[in-house]
Amino acid sequence: MAGDRLFSKASVFVLFLSAPLMIGATGLNSIFDVRILTVHNRERTALGIPPLRWNPALAQSAQRWADHLAATGSFEHAPELSSNPQGENLWAGTKGYYSLEARVGAWVKEKRYFKLGSFPDNSVTGKVEDVGHYTQLVWRETQEVGCAVATGTREDVLVCRYSSAGNYIGEKPF
Repeated sequence: MAGDRLFSKASVFVLFLSAPLMIGATGLNSIFDVRILTVHNRERTALGIPPLRWNPALAQSAQRWADHLAATGSFEHAPELSSNPQGENLWAGTKGYYSLEARVGAWVKEKRYFKLGSFPDNSVTGKVEDVGHYTQLVWRETQEVGCAVATGTREDVLVCRYSSAGNYIGEKPF
């Protein structure tokens, strides 16, 4: 019995030490980064897609846009940067109510409407907006992500930026 407990504790310890490697989490600065990457990479790993790495520059860019959205109460994608295109997923919801995992999980749940094919013909509903967050999250060519949260008067806003950008017309997500 004691041996079983020791093995179990040792297994948990090894898993804890290797978790950053399994989720692509090199150079992380906070539990926020780990939580965001974990949800993203759980879905990518299930599909056999390489995990994302955290990119602090993308997170800073996401923070500027999240702050703008929270301050203005608007909800729109940032203008595209032609010199360095980035993918972008946005989420907004009741202030203080949703966990980070639930926020990113909302994008993962779009999988229920996803069908294989070339973008934008990836939705069983015929509406790309029903799967666009999901396809960006699992886009095979995307290697890095950086995200940020800001709080407005009534809502929390999550912005995730992706490099390389996904959702290119005529290409398959994976």
